[in-house]
Amino acid sequence: MKFNYSKLLGRITEIYGVQSNFARDMKLSERTISLKLNGLRTWKDIEIKRAMELLEIPINEVHLYFFSE
Repeated sequence: MKFNYSKLLGRITEIYGVQSNFARDMKLSERTISLKLNGLRTWKDIEIKRAMELLEIPINEVHLYFFSE
């Protein structure tokens, strides 16, 4: 199943400006973030939790950012 991460990318841009800053705070490489946003790597539960904290995404909206098709 392929998910649409465009809303997540928009939130990253809104909060961080560029993916590299978000990657730094996620403690992941820019390449890894890029692969995840392009659906080539899956998000681990712990990564979703961390991203939600950093991007101030409420738990009741997680599906909008990480599980939209």
